[in-house]
Amino acid sequence: MSVLSEELVRGGVAAPGVSLPPPALLNLPEKVLQFGTGVLLRGLPDFLVDQANRQGIFNGRVVVVKSTDGGDATAFARQNGLYTVCVRGVEDGQNVSQNVVCASISRVLSAKSQWADVLRVATSPALQIVFSNTTEVGIVLDEADDVRAAPPRSFPGKLLAVLLARYEAFAGAADRGLVIVPTELIPENGTRLHGILRTLAENQVPDPGFLHWLETANSICNSLVDRIVPGAPAAAAAAELAQELGYTDELLTMSEVYRLWAIEGSERVRAVLSFEQADAGIIVQPDINQFRELKLRLLNGTHSLACGLAVLGGVGTVREAMEDDHLLAYIRHLMLADLLPGIPYPLEEQVGQRFGMQVLDRFRNPAVEHRWLAITLNYSAKLRLRVVPDLLHYTKRFGAVPQYVALGFAAYLLFMRGTRQDGGHWYGGAQGQEYLIQDEQAGFFADLWAHRAPIELVQQVLSDVSLWDTDLTALPGFAEAVTRYLLQLQQVGAAATLAAMLNKNQRVAV
Repeated sequence: MSVLSEELVRGGVAAPGVSLPPPALLNLPEKVLQFGTGVLLRGLPDFLVDQANRQGIFNGRVVVVKSTDGGDATAFARQNGLYTVCVRGVEDGQNVSQNVVCASISRVLSAKSQWADVLRVATSPALQIVFSNTTEVGIVLDEADDVRAAPPRSFPGKLLAVLLARYEAFAGAADRGLVIVPTELIPENGTRLHGILRTLAENQVPDPGFLHWLETANSICNSLVDRIVPGAPAAAAAAELAQELGYTDELLTMSEVYRLWAIEGSERVRAVLSFEQADAGIIVQPDINQFRELKLRLLNGTHSLACGLAVLGGVGTVREAMEDDHLLAYIRHLMLADLLPGIPYPLEEQVGQRFGMQVLDRFRNPAVEHRWLAITLNYSAKLRLRVVPDLLHYTKRFGAVPQYVALGFAAYLLFMRGTRQDGGHWYGGAQGQEYLIQDEQAGFFADLWAHRAPIELVQQVLSDVSLWDTDLTALPGFAEAVTRYLLQLQQVGAAATLAAMLNKNQRVAV
């Protein structure tokens, strides 16, 4: 069987279901410098650049910088930068299956052994944009970093060296600045990166003109990325895909259908990021908080409130929950009737409804096995961050208790009932199965359950300001609702509690 290569693309040799790029895309100029080779970058920004190039919109390729030699850098070299994205999932209720060979990456450079080549890219007149995804720990200040090293140690140090080389090559020309779009999964990623770059520049670059150029000629944008990109499939699935594609691909990447890349920027930024025109999933506008709130409250918040209920009911994965009539109804009600109107940010209801329906499609994806137990990791902290602000806003707005949120809290309390400790870890049990409680509050809850009746436990936990940053017993009726559902869960189980609740209170059509 052949291997994915430039020759394969130019010869059009692939199975009928494979979307090959036009060979002309292999000769486009290098407009983007990217730090990171991970699957999220390949499955979202690089994929979207490829889609724009196919439409004749952006017409540029990506040079990737990898911190070290070897690994996937050698695979990129063998495959001429080409890789396949296999898109699987559900969109508007319809199953989607696509195989796309992406030609957006021109080459991969090693920062360790090819730093001089990276700096040559930095001084290219064609360069316009920087992407990055160096994980959450990549955007950190290393005060001991040396911007003149080859290479600097940290990602911000490397980026500052790139900008300094460009400033010097073009004598500080105002029109030679770059649009920088970090995609690291941290809030205000661009703002944080900007602050670190400024600190490094103030400490290490004596030229005041450079600091002015850094601030005025460059745009460092906050961005939010949202797409599940599991990466390479298991060996058996990879072999089946190779037969389907007609070639082997060391860099083959699986991805869900849904895609969102929200970038905070001006009209100037939008003009440079012309690939925005190619896909409705790319949004460039001055304020992207709406998209952050929708993801945090509707997707993440729903996960966090439903996970305990699902585990207690013996449902293993998110997809299986979508095949259970009661859990599906609960998730819909929770998301659209409780969480959506509680979002503490102004937005159009139609936008929220549309996002919620897309989340339900994502939950149904047969190609993604997302286990509810994995979602319970850091359960308490997730509820504080994702749900409590929404709960407070809902009760202030309506003067009522969001019942589906209350049931989710009750399930959380019961899930956190540790009954056995082993090796410093606490375990709970449901449906005859034991599960690991991966939460820093596990010991605290085990002690509470050992010494408190449910009514007392609810009062103590909900009033604990150290857990929630507020006293949740101050919300009229909330503690009483949580207590009622907790007692039901203990007495009749998750499935029966859920069924009784839904029969009594149908607020959203299923």
